[in-house]
Amino acid sequence: MVSDTSSAFRPSGVVTLTTDFGLQDPFVGVMKGRLLDRHPAVRIVDLTHEILAHWPAEAGFWLARSFRYFPAGTVHVAVVDPGVGSSREIAAVELEGHVFLAPDNGLLAPVIEGTGALEAELRRAPVCRHVTPEVLRRIGIGTPSATFHGRDIFAPLAAEVAAGRLAPHELGPETSDLIPGWLEGPVMSATQVTGAVVTIDRFGNLLTNIEAAHVLALPQPWVRVGGRELPMKRTYADVRPGEYLALVNSFGVLEIARAEGSAAEGLGLARGAPVSVASKTR
Repeated sequence: MVSDTSSAFRPSGVVTLTTDFGLQDPFVGVMKGRLLDRHPAVRIVDLTHEILAHWPAEAGFWLARSFRYFPAGTVHVAVVDPGVGSSREIAAVELEGHVFLAPDNGLLAPVIEGTGALEAELRRAPVCRHVTPEVLRRIGIGTPSATFHGRDIFAPLAAEVAAGRLAPHELGPETSDLIPGWLEGPVMSATQVTGAVVTIDRFGNLLTNIEAAHVLALPQPWVRVGGRELPMKRTYADVRPGEYLALVNSFGVLEIARAEGSAAEGLGLARGAPVSVASKTR
């Protein structure tokens, strides 16, 4: 991993939002209002607000696989915060010209750890910080509510960074002590890799934390999940409607699918379900 202590962050004015708030209530809209109040020119992108409630691992999964599709200088705000109002810290991570702000509850672990087999060798090291109370006071954040830090802390903090009024190195001291992720990474051997379902998309596809490189490293890989053995295919149309399959999806991870149906419903599986890929001679 390449170490670089200089900041590559140059604010672009773009802020992404990732939450488990949904859109039924005004929480997301209020966060956007706080952003616009402090930075009227800000450009806000909703990454998703449908993260499973209280499941930071899913938010980190999507952030780690989505942030590179945004311009350098983007501020990514993720609020999935079952410990809101407690003594948990606020984490700030600078990586490849992007800044990530989230509760320090393991949410940012996938971003810090990286994705892809070669990334650990090629990418620059993330710089991790804990945001200090002094910084919040300095930008006019008073006593926040006990239940809505997205509005009272994260939105105004992101606005200051996105506007260029607060540099990443000013957020707080560097730390190597952020909370680890909720899911262990895949376990790899010469003949098998074992991981877990991290998220389920709206089509009922099961997305795992097993990377494409893990699958490709195995000769003749077959997938074991929910008591079934599934073949690896290139795309959904390679099987008949209703049949199950496994593939490497557009985000570079192993996905379990059911052609024209829901794999999650058909297999009765949820987030956290174990998945393994093994070599199989046929």
